[in-house]
Amino acid sequence: MRAAAPVPCAVALGANLGDAAATLRAAVAALAALPGTRLLACSALYRTAPVGPPGQPDYLNAAALLATGLDPEGLLDALQAIERAHGRRRDGSRWGPRTLDLDLLTYGGLRYRSRRLEVPHPRIAERPFVLVPLAEIAPGLEIPGVGRVEALRRRGGEAGILERIGGQGA
Repeated sequence: MRAAAPVPCAVALGANLGDAAATLRAAVAALAALPGTRLLACSALYRTAPVGPPGQPDYLNAAALLATGLDPEGLLDALQAIERAHGRRRDGSRWGPRTLDLDLLTYGGLRYRSRRLEVPHPRIAERPFVLVPLAEIAPGLEIPGVGRVEALRRRGGEAGILERIGGQGA
């Protein structure tokens, strides 16, 4: 299904298995190649402490802004297809190691909830590993019902952010 006009969206990217940097760069290229979609911006990579089960490697995280004609569920399907193409297997475990994790953070000003998807992402305000890269490329982005990205980043701090890697553009 298609949106009537391109909708600005924010996507979080993360990986901590294999060559995570190469995987994130390939995922950004795949996002840019989605039908009816244009990549507007991409943050630098950030090395972050893992959240969840102990003993995991550090993550690399980034954020991307898109303009897409895909509807929210169609965009989710596309994000999950990109994850699968990079070896992601959904086994029901939460916060474990990942070859690639793509989370739809925002879809324009829409507040949306289905069995499969909730936007804005319900834990966005609690995650420095999402807010720091997102604030780099969209500090003024207003997250419906949550607040402005830069204010959320300042309030949440930078806990778990270990290092910024390279310039913008993952």
